[in-house]
Amino acid sequence: MIKKLDILLIRSFIGPFIVTFFVALFVLMMQFFWLYMDEMIGKGLSIWMLMQLLIYMSTTLVPLALPLSVLLSSIMTFGNMGENFELVAIKSSGISLLRFLRPLLFFIIFISGLAFLFSDDVIPVANLKALSLLYDVRNSKPTLNIRPDQFNNDIQGYSIRVGSKDKDGKIIRDVIIYDHTDMLGNDKVVAAKEGEMIPSADKQSLIFRLKDGWQYQEGYDRTAHNYTQTRAHFAKYDKIFDLSGFKFTRTNEDMFKNAYQMMNVAQLSESIDSFKRDRGRTASSMGAYLAPYITYENKGKESDLLAKDLKNSNYTIHKYDSSFLQLIPDSARNIVLQTVANNLRSFKSLADMSSLDKKLKMENFLKYDVEWHRKFTLPFACILLFLIGAPLGAIIRKGGLGMPLVVAVVFFITFHILNITGEKLAKTGAVAPWIGMWMSTSILLPLAAWLIAAARNDSQVFTKEWYIRVWRRIKNNLPIKDKSVA
Repeated sequence: MIKKLDILLIRSFIGPFIVTFFVALFVLMMQFFWLYMDEMIGKGLSIWMLMQLLIYMSTTLVPLALPLSVLLSSIMTFGNMGENFELVAIKSSGISLLRFLRPLLFFIIFISGLAFLFSDDVIPVANLKALSLLYDVRNSKPTLNIRPDQFNNDIQGYSIRVGSKDKDGKIIRDVIIYDHTDMLGNDKVVAAKEGEMIPSADKQSLIFRLKDGWQYQEGYDRTAHNYTQTRAHFAKYDKIFDLSGFKFTRTNEDMFKNAYQMMNVAQLSESIDSFKRDRGRTASSMGAYLAPYITYENKGKESDLLAKDLKNSNYTIHKYDSSFLQLIPDSARNIVLQTVANNLRSFKSLADMSSLDKKLKMENFLKYDVEWHRKFTLPFACILLFLIGAPLGAIIRKGGLGMPLVVAVVFFITFHILNITGEKLAKTGAVAPWIGMWMSTSILLPLAAWLIAAARNDSQVFTKEWYIRVWRRIKNNLPIKDKSVA
């Protein structure tokens, strides 16, 4: 039966949980923008494009923000109740701490179930959208910005220098344009006293309407076998530059669908099974590749006939002192040595290729296996951090964003470092993927059990008065010499 106390407890938890979740998500988003700000500035991205990137990236950051918000809100909720002596009143009425935690534990389990569905269904789609969009943003060219007294090489095949620009940004003076489209150096030059920059109607071209200038072109006359230079004066000349390369284009998302970040549990399980089946095929195919170069391992008919012939015949065993090459005639020795060297090179090349292929497949297998376990570690992390945060709040007995925030950040950083360390160990193959991904949980789970036991016994480990009393006891028991005796 749901009691009124259970409803009040859930209500007091939901408010801090929602606030801390969005605060944590906002902080993580600011970290993302600081990391990629240099790659986004100056590329002419629209507000809608930035909003899309913000929404997709905030969705991918939920697995980090959700456990932190659960930990912080649980510490705040029970800390406020401890500071207002509500926990004392509840315990004095005969309600144990475990009974008091039960409704919130069920609520957190429900949140963890939603987190698993979110991680399995929403996160892969968000990763596909976010990473593909971020890839296009990072590979797009910056907007064309021609500055006075500086050579601009943003337009492929051209180097443009403008002496000065008017305030309207259109009128330009002392213009020099080097045309490198022929890949022959500075063989084509256009110089003009003034001009005007006019974008086309579709924004795909930029027109330099130049006035009072000269065109210089160098070439080679094949008939006369000498170099020529052509100079032509113009009163008005339109130089058109193609700006289609500056247009932001989207890459086909199908190129990224096979990455492990874009798969759910069923797809990851299918890929892992494929890797396991392919592992056996790699070993057998490697043996088939190398068998022709190893006579002993060759199972062909010629090898069988040779072995049978050697077994049934009475061949004289030749003894030689230093080298097997003594048994080979001088006329065939160079051919034999060359054949052996070629076979060894082919053998080594095939072995290296097979080894590299096996290594790459093993690395991919570990990444897929790690991602599979990540789908389950996220919901369990929410439950674990609640089991740590709730008794911590009951022990600390401080509400607000002071001490609870500090303690929550310390425990979350510890959890995050352990989680990253285990993931890196798993991806490098130092430990099994399930060990690496569940390492942080297995280390902190005994701590959660100890904190629950300490909260049930009203431990004062996190109170200042407890440490003062302990220090006084230690100080009183220290052997101090009486100065009057001396």
